[in-house]
Order: sequence, then C-alpha cells, then structure tokens
Amino acid sequence: MRKLSDLPNLNGKRVIIRCDLNVPLDGSRITDDGRIVASVPTIKYLVEQGAKVVVISHLGRPEGEPNAKYSLEPAAARLSELLGQPVFFASDTIGSEAIGAVKALAPGGVVVLENLRFNAAETSKDAAEREAFAAKLADLGDFFISDGFGVVHRKQASVYELAKALPSAAGLLIENELDVLTRLTSNPDRPYTVVLGGSKVSDKLGVIDHLLPTVNKLLVGGGMVFTFLAAQGHKVGASLLEVDQIDVCKEYLARAEALGVEVILPTDIIVASKFGADAEVAITAADAIESSPFGATGLGLDIGPVSAARFAAEIASSKTVFWNGPMGVFEIDKFAGGTRAVAKALTEVQGLSVVGGGDSAAAVRILGFEDNQFGHISTGGGASLEFLEGKTLPGLEILN
Repeated sequence: MRKLSDLPNLNGKRVIIRCDLNVPLDGSRITDDGRIVASVPTIKYLVEQGAKVVVISHLGRPEGEPNAKYSLEPAAARLSELLGQPVFFASDTIGSEAIGAVKALAPGGVVVLENLRFNAAETSKDAAEREAFAAKLADLGDFFISDGFGVVHRKQASVYELAKALPSAAGLLIENELDVLTRLTSNPDRPYTVVLGGSKVSDKLGVIDHLLPTVNKLLVGGGMVFTFLAAQGHKVGASLLEVDQIDVCKEYLARAEALGVEVILPTDIIVASKFGADAEVAITAADAIESSPFGATGLGLDIGPVSAARFAAEIASSKTVFWNGPMGVFEIDKFAGGTRAVAKALTEVQGLSVVGGGDSAAAVRILGFEDNQFGHISTGGGASLEFLEGKTLPGLEILN
C-alpha cells in the first residue's frame, strides 16, 4: 500500500486529505471529538511539509442535499483548536467558495470544505456520477491522502474514484489502524479474547465466522446474546431475538466446541419491565429470564453483575483483546454496568487492547474513560469488522 513516505516533496503542493470528521453533534456542539483528534497527526505532518491542505469529509446522512444540521463548520473550528492555527472553512465542496479558499491557501495553510454528502454523487451507485464528482474534487489538488478509515469499506467518490484521479497514498491514521488490526489476525499474543455485543447477531456473523479459528475465548453480551441463549433452549421473554439466526448460533456453538474455543455467555441478566430510565429492574439467571417478576414481557437490557465480573476477569487475564459492541443499553445508567466493567477491564490488559469503533468507542468516552487508557480505539466500526472478516475494502485496495 502506498504511504506518505512514498510521495515526493509536498512543499507548496495542494494536498486533498479525506478524513472522517463524522462526529456526533448536539446542535453545533460536538459531543465526541475522537475522530477529529485522530485526524490531527496526518494533517499536522502535511502542514509541516509546507503543503496546502484541503480537508474533505462527510458528516451524517444529509441525503445528497445541503442541510445546515450536518455542516462541517463546527468540526473545522475544533480542528483549528487542535492544530493551534487558523483553519478556513468553505461553505461548499466544489463551488466558487471551495475554489477560492483553496486558491488563497499559503503553504502550511488548512481549509475544510463543506460536507461531501451535500452532493448526491458522493454516494451514488452510478460509477460515472461518482467519477464526475471525483474529477471536480481532483481539480482542487495535486495529491490525495486517504485517511478516513471509517469509510474505506465504502466505494464512494472521495474514497475510491478520487484515489484513482490523483497520485494517492494512505495517511498515518490508516497506517496505524491496519498495523493494529493486522496484529489481531496474524499471530496474536495469547490468550486472545474477543468480546462481542451490540444488538444483532446478524451484524457480527462475518467476524465470528472469520475469528473463531483464531481466538481462545469468545465473550458474548448485548442484545445479540439472547439469540445465543435461545439457541441453548432458553426462553428470553420480550428481549431482542433474531429467530432466523438461532440455528446459526447453534452452529457457532458447536464449531467453537470442536475448535476448543471457550464461548462465555452471561449467567445473569438485568431484566427490565420496559425500555426506559424509569423501568423497574430485576437481576435474574440467564436461563430463567421469564421467571423474573415481569414474566414473558421482561426485557433483558444488560448483563448482570456476576457476568460482568466474570467477563472482566477473562479480559484482564488476556494478552490480546478485541471488543466490539456494548454489553447493554449503556446510555441509561442502570443498564451501563456491563459495558463499564468490560471497558475498565480493557484498560488493565497487559498486552494489546482494541476497542472496535462505533458504539463501543462512543461508550468508553460517555462512561468517562480516556482514549489513552486503551491500546487502540478504532475510528471505524464497520470498517474494522469488515477487515477482521477478511473482506476486501475498496478504499484500501485502490491504494495498492
């Protein structure tokens, strides 16, 4: 894969960098700046090389039309604070504002262009439309750096076609992501534990399938655990259940046993009377969920305290840990205990601990943990899972 070090002298050159500044906003206030912080090292490197830096990104899903709710202006302001220098903002992407802002850049200067997805061609299924949009973006640069790991699994104009239109290379963030994720698939230090949560088994099928022959232990929590419990013959009340995946879970449990992989499911569950902060709760055995005071209407919304302690002990005693997906509805404090226990245990790993982006990355920050307490927090939930599934990612393939 082409890297920054493969490029010629960038002094005075216009360098377009595709970042992932898709941060959560409360109005114009950024609630988690993790992805912006992760973008800084490559941008800083380009600034120090004397490049004229043109930052492009998406934010949210504006459906191909301008929408002030999804403007990158707050991200540009935060980037300016982190870089310690002015960062200009252009209110369009390929229009007169963008063209003028790029033309006005001095060496070492930085401009952020408005949300790529205000243009429908960015995510078009039509390759010709994407190519035409990428060609207009390419007019604004001499080189292209791909550094938005969270989108490399998408064949989009700024990820794929733009990398063909200009001399291109991967940025430092992508280099780092690949170094860490490769360590999870090639000779990981053992014991190697994978912790999976989140709502659906179907979202994790590929990664379970690909990693089962590699791992020593698989810990399962979150909404997806109820399909595994059903596969063992247990009733799960009104908890999230993917009936069409029960046989798949049975197959995984049998395969794991044949491979000598220990699959650890919760032995206790926090069951609620309803979904909400004001719900009544009861802790019940995982194999007796319908025996809770709420009977068949009870909702499992977190792993129980005994399971949380067991999961934490298994994680802390491992040398390599990959975690993707919360253990419960962590946004509500009474259902955050399992996720908090898993996160804390990852901070105590004497080896490589990796938080697999998406909701897991959001959870650790919401629960008050610092990024530097973990070995690595991926900036790409979907991308990291697809990489670990062994899939070819278009945005990486094009850089080879």
